[in-house]
Amino acid sequence: MALTLSFISTTLKPSLKPTISDEPPSLVSFVSPHKPLFIASSCRLKAVRASANDLGPVSAERLHPAIKPAQAAHNGSARVPVYVMLPLDTIYKGNDGKGAVNRARALNASMMALRSAGVEGIMADVWWGLVERDGPMKYDWEGYAELVRMAERNGLKMQMVMSFHQCGGNVGDSCSIPLPPWVQEEMNRDPDIVYTDRSGRRNPEYISLGCDELPVLRGRTPIQVYSDYMRSFRDRFSNYLGNVIVEIQVGLGPCGELRYPSYPESNGTWRFPGIGEFQCYDKYMKSSLQACAIAAGQSEWGKGGPHDAGQYNQFPEETGFFKREGTWNTDYGKFFLSWYSDKLLQHGDRILKAADSIFSSTGAKLSAKVAGIHWHYRSRSHAAELTAGYYNTRYRDGYVPIAKMLAERGVVMNFTCMEMKDEQQPGHAGCAPELLVQQVKKAVSSAGIELAGENALERYDEAAFAQVMATSRSETGTGLSAFTYLRLNKNLLEEANWRQFVSFVKAMGEGGRKNTLPRCDSSQSDLYVGFMMKGEGKPEAEAAAAL
Repeated sequence: MALTLSFISTTLKPSLKPTISDEPPSLVSFVSPHKPLFIASSCRLKAVRASANDLGPVSAERLHPAIKPAQAAHNGSARVPVYVMLPLDTIYKGNDGKGAVNRARALNASMMALRSAGVEGIMADVWWGLVERDGPMKYDWEGYAELVRMAERNGLKMQMVMSFHQCGGNVGDSCSIPLPPWVQEEMNRDPDIVYTDRSGRRNPEYISLGCDELPVLRGRTPIQVYSDYMRSFRDRFSNYLGNVIVEIQVGLGPCGELRYPSYPESNGTWRFPGIGEFQCYDKYMKSSLQACAIAAGQSEWGKGGPHDAGQYNQFPEETGFFKREGTWNTDYGKFFLSWYSDKLLQHGDRILKAADSIFSSTGAKLSAKVAGIHWHYRSRSHAAELTAGYYNTRYRDGYVPIAKMLAERGVVMNFTCMEMKDEQQPGHAGCAPELLVQQVKKAVSSAGIELAGENALERYDEAAFAQVMATSRSETGTGLSAFTYLRLNKNLLEEANWRQFVSFVKAMGEGGRKNTLPRCDSSQSDLYVGFMMKGEGKPEAEAAAAL
């Protein structure tokens, strides 16, 4: 699962990492997204000369209309179900060569504890690299079948993530699960099927969207491979879909998120709060860019990405492209960013269209994850968002197009960094997670879809839980339809942390209202929060010890 980097304020517990508080947020205005400078379809882009008048008056109201869609509305007292992410290595290849549940006894005890605490369910990654490891269309679902049965016995619902990316190399990745060996063989034969940066560095964590519709995987396109995988999953778990498995989160990129791998942590390539780099230099992406530039009547624009976009760990003002009056706001910059972001939207729509056709009659919701890239949000260019594929700037809303694309398929948007406050971030990084969440809420509201949330970093303190509760309520805009907590581990099961968590789950069940959990909460969760240290023979104590 993906994480968004941030820091914790010095006002929190001394054991947590201190940082410098940010300045109070300043007003950021935008222009209406209803007057695009370029046509949205990649190969119908037309070069235009934009003047100040073309942009129209800067108006936050025009950009984020206060629409109240029926599907996305949540009243102030609405219950927000809480799910908990399982460890990344929950399923592994056993000694018999088949998939199995890792630390099954401890996990079962943990499920019992979660259910007793009032948790709605659990989220699990369904790793492509594990399931289809033995060859094309040779699927091993046994470990996941055991996991689903365990969840059912414990009365827990499941969110299952179609994880078409590798695990390892990003923040919070505690294990390594590469793509299937046969896919890696194809990467070796044709290195251009993976994302590539300007210096030629290849990223093997996800197949480049540039070859979505090309038969580069032993005669099948990546979209066909993903579709066959999801179809096999549906057939194998048909009896559980809609009752135990209530949501399918469709992986759309690195870390399962709809984005480019613009900020890879592996080998120290990127460090927070660097702007990242554009990932459009494999031959398939370059070919697409060249074709669109020719169609726009500007063939010279198709020779490659921006030459002045800097490097992974630079700041916006250190580059010609992202600086305050940089190339990003020229005709060329608008052309390139429109093409780059539109390719990402098309990629997401292709996979979600397939997922919709496969799961539409199962009763399970579909969701897609969008990254909470909150650093450099206060800059005009929003550089870190641009390199990730979100065309969001001071003058353009990049989240409305994403929300509208999801709405076309009836997909829930899952967004991260719900626990973060602006004041807890380092001032030099231009972070504004609260402003970002507000913008996303308005985009979701305008599109009429549901919004679900996650925390980006492991947090166990009351301040983080309080922030999630605040963002979950509909008084602040569109309320959350669900919240998934990152993550089940031994730290969560420690006495003090568990007490905070149980109180949080109870409060979310009452519409995000603050409640204080008594020492013994027998009337609600039937859990004594001191059991982790004192419990004897309890499954929760066993889980804490084993995890």
